[in-house]
Amino acid sequence: MANMKNAEKRVRVAAKQKQANNEYQSSMKTAIKNVEKAILNNDKVKANDDLKVAIKRIDKATKAGVITKNASARYKSNLTKKVNAME
Repeated sequence: MANMKNAEKRVRVAAKQKQANNEYQSSMKTAIKNVEKAILNNDKVKANDDLKVAIKRIDKATKAGVITKNASARYKSNLTKKVNAME
């Protein structure tokens, strides 16, 4: 346990930040899974709609500092390629 007042505050702040980061990360991963599920079901319309949502979530996670810009670009590129490759 922290002994000093500023150390106690850092513990509280770090816990809040961790929770916020986990929310960004989990919503991003869920959106990505939804796109991949639509691709497996060969539903191009749903895949395109889910792709838009996934890109927004990825961008929000990037802006919050949860993932890097390069990781963000990679996720978006791979998902877009998969959706565009559908018949």
